[in-house]
Amino acid sequence: MRSPYSLYLVMAAALAFSLLSCGKKEETTEKAPAVTPAAAPVDLATVGSVSGTVKLDGPAPKPKKINMAAEPSCAAIHASSPAFDEEVVEGEGGTLANVVVYVKEGAGNRAFEPPKTPVTLDQKGCTYIPHVVALQASQPLDVINSDKTTHNIHPVPKNNREWNKSQPPGAPNIEEVFGREEVAIPVKCNVHPWMKSYIAVFKHPYFQVTKTNGSFELKNLPAGTYTIEAWHEKYGTTSQTVTLAAKESKTVSFVFKAASGD
Repeated sequence: MRSPYSLYLVMAAALAFSLLSCGKKEETTEKAPAVTPAAAPVDLATVGSVSGTVKLDGPAPKPKKINMAAEPSCAAIHASSPAFDEEVVEGEGGTLANVVVYVKEGAGNRAFEPPKTPVTLDQKGCTYIPHVVALQASQPLDVINSDKTTHNIHPVPKNNREWNKSQPPGAPNIEEVFGREEVAIPVKCNVHPWMKSYIAVFKHPYFQVTKTNGSFELKNLPAGTYTIEAWHEKYGTTSQTVTLAAKESKTVSFVFKAASGD
C-alpha cells in the first residue's frame, strides 16, 4: 500500500504533465494565402496609344428646347439663345459628343495614384457644364454654382455613396470624391428637373470624353490586349478588342446606330 506522500508525488507529476501538454502549441500545415504580386510600373519608354472617332449611323434626334420659365434668372440668360437638351450632340459628318471611351479590361492590377487636380462641374444658366465628366476614383470633384439661384446637386450612383447637397448662389465649391469605378452616375437637380449630367469614374487614367468632333485618344498604354468600350447615355455601349505592341499606336472607330423613331 502506497503512503500518502507517494500518492501525492504521483498526482503532482500527472498534473504537471497535463499542464505541459495543454500549453504546447499545435503545429499546423495550413499556409497563408498567396499574395498577388503587384504589376510592374508602366514603362513610359515603351507605351502606345489607341485613338479614333465615334460616330452616329443615322439621323440624330432633334434637340428639345428647354423651358426655363420656372426659373426667371436662368430664362433671362437664354432669352436670345435658347437652351437645348444635350442627350444627343452631333457634330459635322455624324460625329458624336459626350461619349465616354475607356479601357474596360486589360489594365490588370496596376495601381494608379489619383490626380490631385479637381475636375470641375459647373452650374451655369441652369445647365450642367460639361454635360458628361470623367475622373479617377478618389480624384476631387469640384461643383460650382455660377448662377444667381440655389441649385441642388444629387448624384444617384449604384456603386458609390449617394449624396444630395444644396448650393446657394455665391456659396463655396462643393468638393466630393467617388471611391469606386462606375460608368456612369446620373446627376440631377431636385430644384430644376431639366438639369441632367453624368459622372464616369475609373480606377485607371485610360479614358476620355469626346467633344463635338467625336475624337478620342487613350495614351500611355503598355503593350497588351485591351477591351476598349464606348458609352453613351442614350445608345448604350459598344466595345472592341485591341492588341498593342510596345510603342505601337492603333486607330479604331466606334459607330452607334441611331434609334428608330428618333
